[in-house]
Amino acid sequence: MALANDPALEALSALLKETSSSSKDAAVTQKLAKAQELVNTVQVRSKGILTKFCLDGQVALVTGGGQGIGRALSHALGEAGCKVVVADLELQRAETVAAELEVKGIKSLALKVDVSNKKDVEEMVQKVLAKFGDLDIACNNAGIVFHSNSEDTSEQEWNRTLGVNLNGVFFCCQAEAQHMLKKGYGKIINTASMSATIVNHPQRQVAYNTSKAAVVHMTKTLGTEWADRGVRVNCISPGYVDTPLNRTEGLMAVRELWIKDTPMGRLAEVDDLTGAVIYLASPLSDYVTGHDMIIDGGFTCW
Repeated sequence: MALANDPALEALSALLKETSSSSKDAAVTQKLAKAQELVNTVQVRSKGILTKFCLDGQVALVTGGGQGIGRALSHALGEAGCKVVVADLELQRAETVAAELEVKGIKSLALKVDVSNKKDVEEMVQKVLAKFGDLDIACNNAGIVFHSNSEDTSEQEWNRTLGVNLNGVFFCCQAEAQHMLKKGYGKIINTASMSATIVNHPQRQVAYNTSKAAVVHMTKTLGTEWADRGVRVNCISPGYVDTPLNRTEGLMAVRELWIKDTPMGRLAEVDDLTGAVIYLASPLSDYVTGHDMIIDGGFTCW
């Protein structure tokens, strides 16, 4: 994205100036001047702060990348310049997203992974390194939720939720950091939830809330522990997001309550989350670690 030294832009600028100086038509000269202004704007921007959001050549891993938030993060990271590894429990979903990226000219790899299985996670990271030779950015996004009254929550539901949402995030952080710490740099971005801060209603989800609160504190712990070794660990905490999983008929009445309780009066779109992740993945956030970025339309303020 080094447009400032782009030969094509420099040639275009020279041609515009040459044509403008030789033109005797005032209208043409005015249009050429306007075109030159646009070229100058591109050249200035290409030297400025926007270039620091550029992730050209970096390798990004997204777990839970086959749908919803993970799919949006995969596309955003790819559009920012990354090679993207889309990992999901369902390989077909991962392959679908990887194919979408390839259509955009983004190098990608689809992997099947059960993040609650430590060996699976370790093998996933090794496959990333074998394919692309590096790992710069990791978005640990895979998660699940069940709803039940706390007194009725089964041991299986509790263990499965914490197995994916908490153990899975830790296993990923551990395996990713093994590589990042050796090279002295890396960005780990965990997906937590505003459920780490508030108690959701009317749905009841003690295991989910507990797991996400633990992810936030784990993020702070790892972020400070690895800070002096170049690895930044942060998390995003989305509010209610308008994904296919939240558009089922059984949730329509509850959605209206969620919207009513959100100061902005709407659910989040997946694109409301991507900017924060690109920032946390970029050099602009090199002094940020252990941070929980709540993106909830103001929900947790009420």
